[in-house]
Amino acid sequence: MRFTTYQVSRRGGREKNEDRMGYCYTREAGLFALADGMGGHPEGEVAAQMALQTLAALFQREAKPALVNPAAFLQDSILVAQQQLLRYAADKGMADTPRTTVVACVLQGRKAYWAHCGDSRLYLVRASKLIARTRDHSYIELQAALGRVPQNAEGFNRNVLFTCLGSPGKPMIDIQGPMLLETGDRILLCSDGLWGTVTDDIITEQLAARPISDAVPELVEQALRNGGPRCDNVTVLALEWDGVGEPDAGEDSATVSTQALEDRGFASTIQSLDARDGADRRFEMDEAEIDRSVREIKEAIRLGAERARSNDGAGKKKS
Repeated sequence: MRFTTYQVSRRGGREKNEDRMGYCYTREAGLFALADGMGGHPEGEVAAQMALQTLAALFQREAKPALVNPAAFLQDSILVAQQQLLRYAADKGMADTPRTTVVACVLQGRKAYWAHCGDSRLYLVRASKLIARTRDHSYIELQAALGRVPQNAEGFNRNVLFTCLGSPGKPMIDIQGPMLLETGDRILLCSDGLWGTVTDDIITEQLAARPISDAVPELVEQALRNGGPRCDNVTVLALEWDGVGEPDAGEDSATVSTQALEDRGFASTIQSLDARDGADRRFEMDEAEIDRSVREIKEAIRLGAERARSNDGAGKKKS
């Protein structure tokens, strides 16, 4: 695969930046992820970093060098991240669990798959058109989907989410794909600090009209200007899909070619938790714990499927 990336994170009018982002790849697959730690709960930056770290660790383990089922990987890895957050809070005896949103995209072959929980978004722009955008897990987006948004939408707080990672209940995860990519497609992952003050039309227009290295910083600056002194943190990870195979002659030197890796090679910009995140040093990525979480998730899915089949059979008998 070949792709060009650009990423930036700017602190707005907040005391600290709890957004995290990064990507990793093997010879045949790439994972791009962004998380926005939630204010009002403890250690949002830790939650965001732990979510990305969990996804990256599972990607490194499962992509050998390709994922067997990218959609299932996204579902399972986000659920494992949820369990890691709950375990972290339990181990520290915390009254409240650190919480975060997450949006992640897998590229494999010529296809893209993506998943999200919360209101961090993914945009897919082709030529001058917005081909796909995630729908936020917020009450205002839910009302819009139901056609019930009042004329004065200010009555709804866009920051109120009905699901996220770290909440006590099972998180809602939306999975999309596969989407067949075309050369020149742009994919943008962002926190709500961007889309909260910059419209979808402007994001699409800017992303389509200019190289991502020019479009992304301008979009971020525009969001900060529009947001004013109380602007949220603005974090963006964007990529341009350049195709598969070896790089073309004269191709931009910023283009990443996964062909440079060995069959079992792995590259990542997602780092482990460090002192700046403020995480308790008792937390470490425990491989055995992750294995247990994966087994528990698969067993829960299997039991759920069995119950659904049993209920369906019972319904047919009654009819």
